[in-house]
Amino acid sequence: MTDLAATDQLFFTRAGLDRGRVQRIVDDALDGADDGELFLEYRQSESVVFDDGQVKSASFDTNQGFGLRAIFGETTGYSHASELSEQAIRRAADTVKTIRAGKGGTFAGPPGTNRHFYGDDNPLALLDFESKVKFLADVDAYARGRDPRVKQVSASLLGNWQAVQIVRRDGVRAADIRPLVRFNVSVMVEKDGRMETGSYGVGGRVAYRRYLEPDSWKATVEEALRRAVINLDSVPAPAGEVPVVLGPGWPGILLHEAIGHGLEGDFNRKKTSAFAGLMGQRIAAPGVTVVDDGTLDDRRGSLTIDDEGTPTERTVLIEDGILKGYLQDRMNARLMGTRSTGNGRRESYAHSPMPRMRNTYMLAGPHEPEEILRSVKKGVYAVSFGGGQVDITSGKFVFSCTEAYLIENGKKGPPLKGATLIGNGPDVLTRVSMVGNDLALDPGIGTCGKNGQGVPVGVGQPTLKIDNLTVGGTAV
Repeated sequence: MTDLAATDQLFFTRAGLDRGRVQRIVDDALDGADDGELFLEYRQSESVVFDDGQVKSASFDTNQGFGLRAIFGETTGYSHASELSEQAIRRAADTVKTIRAGKGGTFAGPPGTNRHFYGDDNPLALLDFESKVKFLADVDAYARGRDPRVKQVSASLLGNWQAVQIVRRDGVRAADIRPLVRFNVSVMVEKDGRMETGSYGVGGRVAYRRYLEPDSWKATVEEALRRAVINLDSVPAPAGEVPVVLGPGWPGILLHEAIGHGLEGDFNRKKTSAFAGLMGQRIAAPGVTVVDDGTLDDRRGSLTIDDEGTPTERTVLIEDGILKGYLQDRMNARLMGTRSTGNGRRESYAHSPMPRMRNTYMLAGPHEPEEILRSVKKGVYAVSFGGGQVDITSGKFVFSCTEAYLIENGKKGPPLKGATLIGNGPDVLTRVSMVGNDLALDPGIGTCGKNGQGVPVGVGQPTLKIDNLTVGGTAV
């Protein structure tokens, strides 16, 4: 069964809606509009958390609803409801029609697609609750048995199954069924009265079975334990401006926050981005190429279509240091005289879409990671990050390191505690002097927040050398 047929069962047959009458309501509501759509959503989600030897929390939710949007110029009318009925959709149509401002409607609907980048099985239904609890208990026991210093273990499974259908005035319909799971482990260890934690998680648009294989989940536990044990021997981070080497994979979150958001279409249309008006100009060092890719199989940030019905793609943002593109949804693309790149995303039917990243990463370069480390006499090697903040207009960012090391005479030294990286996104790109050949993507744990909405994303990069970056710490 195709996604369109499967979602017809959910939104029309099961809900008792007549597809023809719904189409006529949409046609009338969007008459004269420049753009808009009816977004239908059905979602099941669950969370099971096992903490300190017992189930701490367990939840299962089913949500459904619709959002109807009409766009006139830069003005958007949006109405949503959790009730899937013809009456509710008519009420929403009456609401969005109040902003009518003359004839428009020249922006064509997105093309169709037969490409799929993940399966449509519902992961929540493939494993019963008792099996999930037993699995998490096994994780807890394994972690405690690996090291006598382990004092507390927290493990969780999170699953999501989302079905969407987009109905447009031009008669074009698009649908997608999106599984999403995540497995997390956090370990606390103690040595001589000192307590430290380490955590690791994996996930993607797959079923749970991929992460429940013993080799897979034990490797996840081992990584969380490794990080906790390393932190037991960490020393205060130095403060000052030094060369910084970023590890592959998850450190791409710095690229996502400090650079990626600044390349989203809405910020550039409104000229509030540090990259506004720089198309075709050099904004990064030679050798720096950054893409945003929704076509990677089973990845957390991948999409068959975005939440406006536009097929996903691989969008080149920066090529060899030159700014080549922005991330666009339909509205901002129309207003900027370009096309959507399939980046119109929303958290749920209760939210209007806007330009958002998918899987954003820097391509590999020519250098061996060991060569990059050897080139630094004294600096910081940042392997993993926790929280971060960025100002879109200025590009300034602050990121805390959850795993970092001192670099001494070209070699990895002691682990550091309390290291933060402080800089400016556009400026950092120009200071990249070496790009490694070890491109890696994150393990599937990213969630991006923007304007109060959260969506799953992916990040990645190879090992990078930044010639000079401010490190905040406690040691001088």
